[in-house]
Amino acid sequence: MDFRPFTISIHVAIFATCVTFLLGLAAANCVYKLKRGKGIIDTIFTLPMILPPTVAGFFLLLTFGRNGFIGRFLYSVFGITVVFSWVGAVIAAIFVSFPLMYRTARGAFEQIDQNVIYAAETLGFSKLKIFWTIKVPMAKAGILAGTVLSFARALGEFGATIMIAGNIPGRTQTMAIAVFSAVSAGNREVAYIWVAILSMMSFVMIMLMNHWGASNKRK
Repeated sequence: MDFRPFTISIHVAIFATCVTFLLGLAAANCVYKLKRGKGIIDTIFTLPMILPPTVAGFFLLLTFGRNGFIGRFLYSVFGITVVFSWVGAVIAAIFVSFPLMYRTARGAFEQIDQNVIYAAETLGFSKLKIFWTIKVPMAKAGILAGTVLSFARALGEFGATIMIAGNIPGRTQTMAIAVFSAVSAGNREVAYIWVAILSMMSFVMIMLMNHWGASNKRK
């Protein structure tokens, strides 16, 4: 049995989660401070979470394909092809997991006592220092939950990934796509193995998230 889909999935999920973590925190911090236009921007950032995966993949193809405005730039300047590549799988994972990180982090930031922020501003703390030394530690439980959810979503992504990255064994075939390929080929034994691995990993991640949440409540 070829276990490369496991390695590919882990690498894609880790890389995508790192990017999503930073983008999600930045977006959550910016939106929660907005006075105007918050509803529209929040809708845009949340949209990938409810879009059908194939629709999300189609938008990514339009954007990062050889004729897309970003895809054309990447290819002409850097020689990078996103479609049918590992990079495409990462971009798909980032696109679908970003809303989970963003919304969870934003909810955590909104629970912070604003008097602490005002006190830090009075003491002359910079916005960056306030963000990393006050906001992030105080919102730690929500941020950890968002990170776990984002990783789980990236790990199990299928629709958008197969649209933009394809199903290339050893390059873009993740565990979720491997399940589809095995079922399509009538190889249920292999499909059972990948389903069991994905289910077990998802179960462990949810257990960790619940453990962190319970630990935070006890503090």
